[in-house]
Amino acid sequence: MTKTKWLVLASIVIILAVLVFIFFWGGAEEKAGREAESPSSKAPTAPLETAGTRMVTLFFLSEDDDLLHPEEREVLSGPSLTDDLETAVIELIKGSAKDLVPPFPPETRVRQIFVTKDGTAYVDLTKEVTENFAYGSSSEMSAVYALVDTLTFNFKDIKKVSLLIEGGERETLGGHIDLSRPLAPQYSLIAK
Repeated sequence: MTKTKWLVLASIVIILAVLVFIFFWGGAEEKAGREAESPSSKAPTAPLETAGTRMVTLFFLSEDDDLLHPEEREVLSGPSLTDDLETAVIELIKGSAKDLVPPFPPETRVRQIFVTKDGTAYVDLTKEVTENFAYGSSSEMSAVYALVDTLTFNFKDIKKVSLLIEGGERETLGGHIDLSRPLAPQYSLIAK
């Protein structure tokens, strides 16, 4: 072999030896650093909080007027904002403890709730919200704003509410209130 071939071969062997060394031993500090940061090696933290409760103000309809009537209720508080929003909507659907009129049929279920960065809550309800209820113009407005005002009044991060049915947008519940865009609260509809 020529001298050049020996130099090339020796260079390749040295480079391979360095790469093998780096591969097997070079990451030891990084691995030790990762092990030091693993959850099992950290100091114990405070235990996770158990589900607490919170007071919410729900808004129901009345047979006496077209206003929304507040009713406070203690409900379970979940680990996330969407859990708390869902609990509030479920309580609203359950109805009033004071003989006020619920805004939606009791068969209505919450399919999903999600919140955008701008504070719009999208509330997806089952089809029973429209199938089992006959909405006049005032009852439709009261039903929609019972939901909107309940969520915006109780949760400061919620600025607007959009109502979906079976995962899709609807123009209206009963032909009177435009649901094609998110709705801001109408606190003027609340009885004093």
